Amino acid sequence: MSVRVAVIYYSATGNVHQLAGALADGAGAAGAEVRLRRVHELAPDTAIDSNPAWRAHVDATKDAVQEATLADVEWATAYAFGTPTRFGNVAAQLKEFIDRTGRLWQAGVFNSKPATSFTSAMNRHGGQESTLLSLNNVFYHWGCIIVPPGYTDPLLYAAGGNPYGTSWPSGGGEGPDQATLTAADYQGRHLVQIAERLRG
Repeated sequence: MSVRVAVIYYSATGNVHQLAGALADGAGAAGAEVRLRRVHELAPDTAIDSNPAWRAHVDATKDAVQEATLADVEWATAYAFGTPTRFGNVAAQLKEFIDRTGRLWQAGVFNSKPATSFTSAMNRHGGQESTLLSLNNVFYHWGCIIVPPGYTDPLLYAAGGNPYGTSWPSGGGEGPDQATLTAADYQGRHLVQIAERLRG
């Protein structure tokens, strides 16, 4: 049986969505079954409509990417969670999804499964690493085995060299550059490789 990876993310304007897609591609290329899932949008339409990029992304993905369910979490044997930075922390939309996993946690669903994280923020020092560490705190509680990219491949340096997880400083402009998408692809492949070693 192949590794089953759930790539679960929240993205407002599309940066984290692009990272999630690249990571899912990498995991798939490494031989895993992959489910790419977005979490439910909690923001009201008035907030979404105030930002044209946010509205465009919501409309573009509402039918193209399935919403994450707890069944996706139970199905997976490895996890990749992504979120934009919100004051150096996890976005409320992803946090709400995570907060609904208590029953699965109590049942031991997460025990010893590998997990990795990725993020985007407007500024290079806008809380990207603290956001990834916040996600990792969840993985500690779940009993997961955290799989960071570290400095395990030279290609990671071209994307900024973040050892905690792929991150993109959006700067309010274009989406992730090719070096960052390549790093996300690598992170997906690396997750699968470690999951296969753990399966033994």
